[in-house]
Amino acid sequence: RMEGFGSYTLLSGTEYRGRLWDGMFHGKGELVLPRNGGYRALWDRGVPTQGKYTFTDGLEYDEEKWHYCDGYDRRFYTEICSGFKPPGIPHFTNLDPPRIIPEGCYDCGDGFYNPKTRVVVDYKRKFLRNADNDEHEWILRTCRKAWDITTEHEPKP
Repeated sequence: RMEGFGSYTLLSGTEYRGRLWDGMFHGKGELVLPRNGGYRALWDRGVPTQGKYTFTDGLEYDEEKWHYCDGYDRRFYTEICSGFKPPGIPHFTNLDPPRIIPEGCYDCGDGFYNPKTRVVVDYKRKFLRNADNDEHEWILRTCRKAWDITTEHEPKP
């Protein structure tokens, strides 16, 4: 069994970096999730005893003091850190500038979704999965879509 300091990559692409004991995470270590941040923790025989999840943009999750996107304050994390953009300049995502979505597709959080093929690809266009009926309906109902028609802003005379 694995012991000492090392790294271990799961089939999902998640990588553990840290101490191992008798084949288990034990001591200081971090789970690095592809495209989704990481979880740094103190492990005891495979179970985290203390830990903190950090998103890819640097936002740290705190279960007791979590106020981000809670219904009262709907700002993106970049808006909390840097303030609002001037009026008239939309802020659609936490990324600034937001990702450009391919024509006819949706941005579903971990990649782009094409409703015609029902395929989700990551942001580098690598295949992730085929969407089932529930995911298909959820994406169409809630996710940001590429514009079908572009309009130019016309200033008032």
